[in-house]
Amino acid sequence: MNHPELQAKTFVLLLAIVTIAFGWILMPFFGAIFWGAILAILFAPFHRRLLAKMGKRPVLAALATLSCCLILVILPITLIAISLTQEGTALYQKVEAGDINVASSLRNVFTALPPWVHSILDRFGMNDFASLQAWLTNAAAQGSRFMATHVLSFGKNAFDFIVSFFVMLYLLFFLLLDGRALAGRIQQAIPLSPLHKKMLFEKFTTVIRATVKGNFLVAATQGALGGLAFWYLGLQGPILWAVVMAFLSLLPAVGAAIVWAPVALYLIVTGELWQGMALIAFGVIVIGLVDNILRPLLVGKDIKMPDYLVLISTIGGMAIFGLNGFVIGPVIAAMFIAMWDIFSSNKNNIGKL
Repeated sequence: MNHPELQAKTFVLLLAIVTIAFGWILMPFFGAIFWGAILAILFAPFHRRLLAKMGKRPVLAALATLSCCLILVILPITLIAISLTQEGTALYQKVEAGDINVASSLRNVFTALPPWVHSILDRFGMNDFASLQAWLTNAAAQGSRFMATHVLSFGKNAFDFIVSFFVMLYLLFFLLLDGRALAGRIQQAIPLSPLHKKMLFEKFTTVIRATVKGNFLVAATQGALGGLAFWYLGLQGPILWAVVMAFLSLLPAVGAAIVWAPVALYLIVTGELWQGMALIAFGVIVIGLVDNILRPLLVGKDIKMPDYLVLISTIGGMAIFGLNGFVIGPVIAAMFIAMWDIFSSNKNNIGKL
């Protein structure tokens, strides 16, 4: 029973079991741990510069970096969330009070549709406004029931969010404080050559920084520009639509157009031709150029992946992992390419890695 091979296999099995069990324990806080690690990677260069200036005061440098993270990232997101809630509530109250007549707007759009659109609606049994309104009312009722089922768990979700938020901040502080030593231990434990471990770790951090900074900058820019356009045209809820466009801008190529394009068509079919055409021009020329110019420069250039692979991996990641997937998807794609590059260049010596 003391054979070295048996001992090695037993140890590897126990190591796998303990690792899986530890991951299972951490799973409820996956989002907090994930974003704590992401923020630590993003602010690591800034923390190193502070640490060099502060000398032998690592705790003070970590606290200063954490404060900057709160001011530059978390506080603006919180303020935007508060403004979004207020504007969404005000918009709902206007609809309830009749200040915004949704039925009248839908009727205007329906009557302005071209004949070929009416023929398509006829095939689906929605050839008159009453049937279309009934279909939309049913869809709205289903959406309301879906929302109502989640309202009861709002308190629990809010408590979970607060707990996860403080877990993230706590973890971020210690990752800033001891992150370099932890990364060194992880790198030392990986059974690869030093050159390949260095290349993979550099690729991992580069992809995360490029994806998060690039996507967030593009999303914030497109959302802000779209919100300004909606505000200038006098449309209801510019902050609400700006946030929606910013969120959808995480999807490369399509993004904010999912919002501003239908609104522009609505303006055109309801007789506001110049406003609709201006919104289309602004969306294509200004908002579209932000996506076509900034995203390849900030995302694709650093991670050295083609645009179509960035798009597919982002959409696939978000479909599987939710909002976290816009980082996880490109990271997995980049690591996939890096691993296959290592394999193809060392396939004759892969057993020695």
